[in-house]
Amino acid sequence: MENANTLSLGSATYAAKRAADVIFVLQNKDQLEPEILTRQLTETLKGYGEKSDVTSTDLDDLKTAAKKLYAVFAAQDTERVAKLLNTLLNEYAGAPRLSSHGHTPWHLHVDSNDHAPWAEWFAASSALALATLLAEKQRNPGGLCASPICGRPFIDSGKGGGRSYCSAACATRERVAAYRKRVR
Repeated sequence: MENANTLSLGSATYAAKRAADVIFVLQNKDQLEPEILTRQLTETLKGYGEKSDVTSTDLDDLKTAAKKLYAVFAAQDTERVAKLLNTLLNEYAGAPRLSSHGHTPWHLHVDSNDHAPWAEWFAASSALALATLLAEKQRNPGGLCASPICGRPFIDSGKGGGRSYCSAACATRERVAAYRKRVR
């Protein structure tokens, strides 16, 4: 599996998708027990090849970082997205450095060190990935699903004008609902 912290466009997309999935796990989950949320977060991170040792004490800082990143996905204007990403990079990122920890290939990190807190690592690596994609595409690389019952953050890795839905399932559900409403 390609390391999610490298700066190539393909791995920037990978890290940005990881950000969207982590944000989804953390958003509006205050009613869940910390152990359940920590388990969901650990499973999500492991799905992206990250060795997760997230604990319930990490959750508050991770939720704060996720809310700030959520604002990036919610922003419609590219200049606003760039401003939000610059703010995140200023707050969480340090000077870029090459790292090869845990037998990984050399890759770029912008968090403070190889043992930075989870929230710092998550915010810094996600902001770098999203900024890389914005620079490449000259538009917001992600969005929020337009389905009123979903709202999931997603990465728009396609060419063209951008997507409105996180998945074909959401797009189809909304199209069918609109058709049924017209027929009535």
